[in-house]
Amino acid sequence: MKQPLYLLKSGTLKRKDNTLLFIPADGSTERKYIPVEQVSAVYAFGSLELNSALVNFLAQHNVPVHFFNYYGTYTASIYPREQDVSGLVVLRQAEHFLDKAKRLVIAKEMIDGTLTNMIRVLRYYANRKNTDALNKSLQTIEELYKKIPHAQSVDELRGIEGKARNSYFDVWNEIIDPNTGFIFSSRTRRPPADPLNALISFGNSLLYSTVVGEILNVHLHGGISYVHEPGRYRFSLALDIADIFKPVFVDRLIFKLINKQIIQPRDFVSESNYTILTDKGRRTFLTHWEETMKRTVKHLTLKRNVSMRHLIRLECYKLIKHLLDDKPYKSFKIWWQ
Repeated sequence: MKQPLYLLKSGTLKRKDNTLLFIPADGSTERKYIPVEQVSAVYAFGSLELNSALVNFLAQHNVPVHFFNYYGTYTASIYPREQDVSGLVVLRQAEHFLDKAKRLVIAKEMIDGTLTNMIRVLRYYANRKNTDALNKSLQTIEELYKKIPHAQSVDELRGIEGKARNSYFDVWNEIIDPNTGFIFSSRTRRPPADPLNALISFGNSLLYSTVVGEILNVHLHGGISYVHEPGRYRFSLALDIADIFKPVFVDRLIFKLINKQIIQPRDFVSESNYTILTDKGRRTFLTHWEETMKRTVKHLTLKRNVSMRHLIRLECYKLIKHLLDDKPYKSFKIWWQ
């Protein structure tokens, strides 16, 4: 079974026959030999040297390389030439973007999924803590949720989602155990200002790059999106889809790692204007991220167990079916707790 290859150290990645060879830049003898058939994608968190021969080799095996900067934020990907491209799907994607009414239908369902998953995550914790703040946030987001069907534009939908996310973040300190030493003040990006923001940025980047990988494996064009505006981001569709899964995959994992003290304040390095995870902190997060992605649940429609990572692939397939007028798109909404 293929697995992601996470490279936390800087170094050189080479081809050695049909094997990938990673040579750390720090001069250590800790070399990695990995059969390319076992690699689904490469995630480079340090400075990575590679050459065109390796890129061609990875492309032959349909293995993308995702790059992250010093702060753990996703920056770029090298991905194989598109294979089995469906011109019909791309045309329908563009048609549903250019037609305001059709775009609005998809965007509403994506925002519906995002807010539903926020509500269900908050309800999960409210059932355990039942604080006034959590209940008030739930009520606020539920009222915003009711406005989705009546939205007249994508801009209006983005405003609804933004207000809901602000209310959602406002109660993170109600969910996080105060004895852990973590306090959430506000959402900061590029770079993250404190440990919680560092975790959010790191988790969101992992999710985004995972969605990019799944989009590359289906017929969708990553640059045609419905909630986010195409053009500013190469894979704006990945932003659309990632937002739906963030509350379930990223946020719940963060709450677990903090409240169980699996990740602690000592797993971060802070400077005057930014905070990042240490290598140990990143390894810990990645270990639990992979466990999350491998976890399986029984699918309500397929009637069989599927992994969390496969749920993202299924989301892409559902969108394709909608575009081809086969079945109306229904976004992912968590059905388990």
